[in-house]
Amino acid sequence: MKSSNIPEVRLGIIAVSRDCFPIELSERRRAAIVSACASRGLDVVEVSKTVESEADMLVAVDEAKAAGVNALTVFLGNFGPETPETQIAQRFDGPCMFVAAAEGDGDLVDGRGDAYCGMLNCSYNLGMRHIPAHIPSYPVGTADDIASMMVDFVPVARAVVGVSSLKIITFGPRPQDFFACNAPIKGLYQLGVEIEENSELDLLVSYKEHADDPRIKDVCDDMAAEMGEGNYYPDLLPRMAQFELTLLDWAEDHKGSRDYVAFADKCWPAFPSQFGFEPCYVNSRLVSRGIPVSCEVDVYGALSEYIGMCASDDTVTLLDINNSVPKSLYDEEIAPTTPGDITDTFMGFHCGNTPSCKMCSDRAVRYQLIQHRLLEPAGSDPDFTRGTLEGDIAASPITFFRLQCDSEGTLRSYIAQGDILPAPTHSFGGRAIFDIPEMGRFYRHVLIQKHFPHHGAVAFKHCGKALFDVFTYLGVGDISYNQPKSLPYPSENPFA
Repeated sequence: MKSSNIPEVRLGIIAVSRDCFPIELSERRRAAIVSACASRGLDVVEVSKTVESEADMLVAVDEAKAAGVNALTVFLGNFGPETPETQIAQRFDGPCMFVAAAEGDGDLVDGRGDAYCGMLNCSYNLGMRHIPAHIPSYPVGTADDIASMMVDFVPVARAVVGVSSLKIITFGPRPQDFFACNAPIKGLYQLGVEIEENSELDLLVSYKEHADDPRIKDVCDDMAAEMGEGNYYPDLLPRMAQFELTLLDWAEDHKGSRDYVAFADKCWPAFPSQFGFEPCYVNSRLVSRGIPVSCEVDVYGALSEYIGMCASDDTVTLLDINNSVPKSLYDEEIAPTTPGDITDTFMGFHCGNTPSCKMCSDRAVRYQLIQHRLLEPAGSDPDFTRGTLEGDIAASPITFFRLQCDSEGTLRSYIAQGDILPAPTHSFGGRAIFDIPEMGRFYRHVLIQKHFPHHGAVAFKHCGKALFDVFTYLGVGDISYNQPKSLPYPSENPFA
């Protein structure tokens, strides 16, 4: 997904060498890695200065910065000098990955590098200095192996770079009784994320100032082309276009020192009656362009969405972990073709914020049924409760995940991979039937046990590996996942 709101990774590689080992060993092996990356379509800046000393480290880091590098691979071509190699990550302003050379490209006398050993001292030194770094699951490899590690590092680096320069803009306060949207900001500051909190009234003032904006017609035309005739309310488009421009201008005008933005907006109960529509479809359009707009002032939902876009290189959505699948529907539509159990399934739902490109072809702009019941006269035609994007979400592999700060200020997260099933939901809103292995146990012993809210972010591919590495790099100590039956949760009753 190309978006000016998502960073582009410019990856560099710096080789290090312990002075009692041949420097040519590191340099030859570094060149082989760069060649292997090129064969995979990954363009890498090869820093020419090989680091043997602290003075070399300064030169190499400056060379990388001058080349526009914003993520680094530090390569132990031999044992490596543990002080300057870890100082690279200390001095470089961006994510770093440490990897080491496997033997086998020379003799084991003059051609042995002992990087397998050096990686231990490197890790030890990183720990003593409290320097965050990414170390792959098995960080020792051939040129081809390390090229694969570098490809895998790109989405991790993209997320880390994005989070480090992210501002979350809120319009609140949160709706009453929605503690799911409680947002202790300690966790944001711990991650380096900035937050700007505004009132819903600030947003309304800005919206009114965009009345008669000359750009509205072009946005209306774009909305109509996206949805297709018969799938939108023509009279509603100018209001929604005006709101879209309001958010885009606010993002540009309020970035401040940051490069990237995400929104967490209040969308009910006052919003529809005062703005004249539901904001869901507009939210879906922005997230399709790399700008998350979470519902119900869900700050960590917006943050999760942003991380998911960086990790998956695609758009995402935010849904309620909403309702169980009726047994009759499961037996008729799911059981004949899907292994597992009904407790592996659930319905994800929200009013209509999922991008149209991830929905089935019959999706359309409709109205919010629950808000219509609550806010408009009984039996009346929907008016200001229109503006949701409704329909079944298309079948796809997915990753369901969330990063959250709890009431004690501790960051915790979960990741679960599964699928959106092709089964029809027979429901309303933007919705889908999810199938996640061992979801029943995950629901009880992670989501409930660890007090996660009902909102979850959805990436439309299996990207759990990258997300796990992102959360680890960001210092999240508690990363839960849907454990197999053979691995009980700590809170799971062994006699049940």
